[in-house]
Amino acid sequence: MQRSVTLILAMLGTAVFWALNLPLPFLFGPMSACLIAALAHAPMRDFGQISVASRTILGVAVGASITPSLFAELPKMAASLLLIPVFILLIAMVGVPFFRKFWGFDKKTAFFAAMPGGFQDMVIFGAEAGANPRTLSLIHGTRVLIIVTLAPLFLTLFYDAELTNPLGEPASALPLHELILMAIAAFVGWKGGEKIGLFGASILGPLILTAALSLGDFIHTRPPREAILFAQFFIGCGIGVKFVGVTWSELKRVVAAGFTYVILLAVLAAAFTAVVTALGLGRPVEAFLAFAPGGQAEMTVLAIVSGADLGYVVTHHLARIVVVIIGAPIAANLLLRWSKSRE
Repeated sequence: MQRSVTLILAMLGTAVFWALNLPLPFLFGPMSACLIAALAHAPMRDFGQISVASRTILGVAVGASITPSLFAELPKMAASLLLIPVFILLIAMVGVPFFRKFWGFDKKTAFFAAMPGGFQDMVIFGAEAGANPRTLSLIHGTRVLIIVTLAPLFLTLFYDAELTNPLGEPASALPLHELILMAIAAFVGWKGGEKIGLFGASILGPLILTAALSLGDFIHTRPPREAILFAQFFIGCGIGVKFVGVTWSELKRVVAAGFTYVILLAVLAAAFTAVVTALGLGRPVEAFLAFAPGGQAEMTVLAIVSGADLGYVVTHHLARIVVVIIGAPIAANLLLRWSKSRE
């Protein structure tokens, strides 16, 4: 019943955005409707494995964009990729004191709240380290929500991007054997990735398998338009539903902290975009999407609709996530040891 309520509200939100000719109705419609309903304490629930499955579509879309020409571009990307660790370090230097001094978070929660890694990874690592998982969930949920909301505004107002790029061909126009191969890559990559403990398995598993098929000249197009819209719809639902059960106290303190922090992140992302563009390391739209610290799936959607180079954007997000996932637990341990030595 709760999922039925979520589905009905999401469909209504999509219909309203479509009728008003608002941008990205299949993403922002369900996201807005579910967010408003969640804050109103409507009885909602996420779609579980269906939501996870929708992300495999984006993994396939990115994998299909990985062609031999992308590897030829990697040396050109090297300089901007080297800026990713610097970007993360600056985020930590700004974010940890921000959450500690301005919002009174404990050290562990402040550290993992500041890290721009994957939503689930940061909550899991933080909980294992002794941070508050509820606070981390709301902070990172707010980060994704606000970045997804602000990024289109930045793209259109400051970078003259148009979010009208075709999502892809309809399913009826694609070869049946390629559709079957993409479906197999999505499922096998997802479940196989989970089995071996691959982080972000629902996206990275399908991405890797589809990239292999693309490089092997078996796939020549990304998933059909209907599949991309399906993914947008459930990603939008998932963002809004994360706020189910939020209390007024959490809204005033935790969500407000996440909101103001995202403004700082947006300024940092814009600064790195300016540096990358000025040095000729990337075009403005690609650079902004590459450094915008949103969720990988959400940034993939925005890259598709803005016509940005998917390979460039996703390569930088993968680098960010890898650096954070590998470095965050180590850095947190060193930071806590250093803090104890000073007490």
